[in-house]
Amino acid sequence: MATEDEHATHPDIAAMLTDQTSACKAARDAIAAGGEVKVWDREVPHWMVHGIAATRLKRSLKRGLPKTLGLDETVEILGRHRGEHLRTGTILAADRLSFFTLYFDATGTELLACSGVQRSPTPSTNDSFEP
Repeated sequence: MATEDEHATHPDIAAMLTDQTSACKAARDAIAAGGEVKVWDREVPHWMVHGIAATRLKRSLKRGLPKTLGLDETVEILGRHRGEHLRTGTILAADRLSFFTLYFDATGTELLACSGVQRSPTPSTNDSFEP
């Protein structure tokens, strides 16, 4: 669970989650419920970020995973930022049932997209989460 210090580090993330993708509202709700927010300071090339998101989308479509949120929109949005460097971040819901990936411009001041995955609670759900 996020501490107040972690929320103070990224006070604008919830406000930045407007309507970029259909995952934004759920990501805002996860932050409001005490989710853990992490944003990396490191810039990465577009091809790497876009490639990972596109691969996740292909795999989820192939496997028929209905619990992805905004991933198709994210791949489309990231496709418009070819040649740029991007930053990423994550939100892990306090209940550990939702995980969101955040995609920012190179400066980290503009949120470009947000995608998420949700899983159903199981009796063996523990603190480990593998998105």
